[in-house]
Amino acid sequence: MVVIRLARGGAKKRPFYNIVVADSRNRRDGRFVERIGFYNPVASGKEETVRVAEDRLTFWKNNGAQLSPTVERLVGTAAKKAAA
Repeated sequence: MVVIRLARGGAKKRPFYNIVVADSRNRRDGRFVERIGFYNPVASGKEETVRVAEDRLTFWKNNGAQLSPTVERLVGTAAKKAAA
């Protein structure tokens, strides 16, 4: 199954996550098909916290990819923020 999930990067105590499309059998930070965005939980000031390529997200969802619960929450908050 294809899943859209977070892949952790960054330094110790400074996490940075890529939002990736991957086969569910691959490891969390392992091989992925496509990178469609990022999430920076320690962003400060005017730095961007979440960015998602909406066109690629809808493409993969239409082709059967499942969103992880965390990515689903992040996409929802990003959409609300973009609408406001």
